[in-house]
Amino acid sequence: QVQLVESGGGLVQAGGSLRLSCAASGRTFSSVGVAWFRQAPGKEREFVAAISWSGGRIGYADSVKGRFAISRDNAKNTMYLQMNSLKPEDTAVYYCAATRRIYYNGIYYSHEQYSGWGQGTQVTVSS
Repeated sequence: QVQLVESGGGLVQAGGSLRLSCAASGRTFSSVGVAWFRQAPGKEREFVAAISWSGGRIGYADSVKGRFAISRDNAKNTMYLQMNSLKPEDTAVYYCAATRRIYYNGIYYSHEQYSGWGQGTQVTVSS
């Protein structure tokens, strides 16, 4: 099972950028899809972006398309989320997770398809 640890969160002004990292332990990282979700206070956890095990398929929430970019480096067992043009509504705790299914060539948008959740990293965007 893949275990994940997020880092890179912080406080940034609106319009700024942050790069989140998600480091994985375990030898199966390269065989699973990985995703970012976020949860703001009082709201449900929501899908942000996901990338398939090979990197060949990528999906984004409409709210972040054109501003965020997900990538992965299987050699380093690490996934990234580059966040540009940040808005106050992007403020949330960001979590990464891995698909339960290996070698799946699609994108899952539901958190129910993921496991190995990290502890989260706080992103705060001030106006």
